[in-house]
Amino acid sequence: MADRSEIEDWIARVALSDRAAFDQLYSATSAKLFGVALRVLNDRAQAEEALQETYIRIWQKAGQYKVNGLSPMTWLITVARNIAIDKKRKQKTPTEELPETIEDTQIGPEAAAIAANENERLAVCLAKLPDDQANAVKRAYMEGATYAELASDFGIPLNTMRTWLRRSLIALRECLS
Repeated sequence: MADRSEIEDWIARVALSDRAAFDQLYSATSAKLFGVALRVLNDRAQAEEALQETYIRIWQKAGQYKVNGLSPMTWLITVARNIAIDKKRKQKTPTEELPETIEDTQIGPEAAAIAANENERLAVCLAKLPDDQANAVKRAYMEGATYAELASDFGIPLNTMRTWLRRSLIALRECLS
């Protein structure tokens, strides 16, 4: 896995339309971002599409990334997660029925090892949150539930749910860094 400074350098060079840097960034981060998309979408083909859209967005928006002391992977993962969540929300209102297919959902050993390590770290950090807030974070960011759905399910006002999620993400970011 590339270190923080390499990834930041690649993002800066991608902002200048450097294709070689884009290739390096893709090689170093695509397995992780694919894992993020796959967790949200639970469908390999959809996750592959989301990954493609993610790198298109990264190419277009690399100039907006700001080095702020946090991991650049946080920015990349956020882009991938948001695209996957948008795809999942679109799936909730399908315009036509598609036949079910059986997909091979096996990931490679390297990606599995990285995902397992990241999952362990995330699980430890989630365990430090109050149970309701940890469940809300999981549903919002791994299952694509909306703030309104969560507020209704937890029986709290919408703004309180937003506050829960914001504070939870801050706590997770601090724990993971």
